[in-house]
Amino acid sequence: MSVRKRKWITRKGEEKEAWVVDYRDQLDRRLLKTFPRKKEADAFAASSRVEVSEGTHVADSASVTVKQAGDLWLKSAEAAELERTTLDQYRQHLRLHIEPLIGRTKLSQLNAPTIRAFEDKLRESGEKRSPTMVKYVVRSLGALLADAQERGLIVRNPVRELRSRRRGKAGKQERRNGKLKVGVDIPTPDEVKCIIQAAAGKWRPLLLTAIFTGLRASELRGLRWSDVDLTKGELQVHQRADRFNAIGPPKTDAGQRTVPLPPMVVNTLRQWKLQCPKKDGKLGLVFPNGEGNVEWHTNLVLRGLQPTLIKAGVVDAKGKAKYSGLHALRHFYASWCASIGLRMKVVQTRMGHSNIAVTMDTYTHIFPTDADDSEKLAKAERALMA
Repeated sequence: MSVRKRKWITRKGEEKEAWVVDYRDQLDRRLLKTFPRKKEADAFAASSRVEVSEGTHVADSASVTVKQAGDLWLKSAEAAELERTTLDQYRQHLRLHIEPLIGRTKLSQLNAPTIRAFEDKLRESGEKRSPTMVKYVVRSLGALLADAQERGLIVRNPVRELRSRRRGKAGKQERRNGKLKVGVDIPTPDEVKCIIQAAAGKWRPLLLTAIFTGLRASELRGLRWSDVDLTKGELQVHQRADRFNAIGPPKTDAGQRTVPLPPMVVNTLRQWKLQCPKKDGKLGLVFPNGEGNVEWHTNLVLRGLQPTLIKAGVVDAKGKAKYSGLHALRHFYASWCASIGLRMKVVQTRMGHSNIAVTMDTYTHIFPTDADDSEKLAKAERALMA
């Protein structure tokens, strides 16, 4: 492997120069790669020397584009029979965001700076993508590159390398600042009281169930009367309805759980059962549409939640509903469980989180802390020595 300077004169008489890396790959093929600066050529020579020795080097000429790798990634996801919602999200990220910006770029040309530039383009382009959307699209790109890495199409995954570099103090500070806040992301107890008083009609049983069980919107939409025991005062989560109204099991085993029902919810559901349309139908849903089928999520929010919030006076400065989705009520349930002293493990089970780390990362800051720890320790010490 050698690095040499090359000079030439163009047809217009201009003198040009570049640095050429002349090397052979693991298949003993002679390859040339040109760089404008010696520093870049030396860096490539050093990295490619290691890759060739490990048998992992992929030359630009043999590299596929991001679009080609994306097509292979989608086929893998489809073969793995991922959820329809997940596949739809992957397709949107690839076709609407990744392909238009870097679809023609070869995988071998991707590195941390190009990924950073891709992030900047996502934020600055005319699509007005939200910070959350940018994060999800980059995450999908990382999954795409991980699939390509397993196929031997790329040596490193620059998305994951960039993510690991960002971990540390800056990342921790960002996560602290991004914690859910009561009154901003989580309704306050007073706001919830107003919501309960304002809730009426077919939406009242749904909203009360959401407030006092913490079920996800998909779980509420898929809840069956056969999974509700009004005598014992509990419900069981065995299924959910996705964004396409298709019924299926929860995403994880932890999603299948039993959740207790407080008396107010039991009484409300008992009354609602007498009025519920098609409760003895094929689906037997607790919160169906008028035909007994799965209710669209949009209807729950736009016709149920948000009008109730406005009626309750839980609005922003513009008079619009303060909370945009039912997930705010799920967050309230977790904070309410914390306020009554339930242990973190119990909250994890009630919320259907597969890992307690998810519960802790999301809600630890809202759990009450004991300001009198020293007194408790002193009391425990006296009891021990008695």
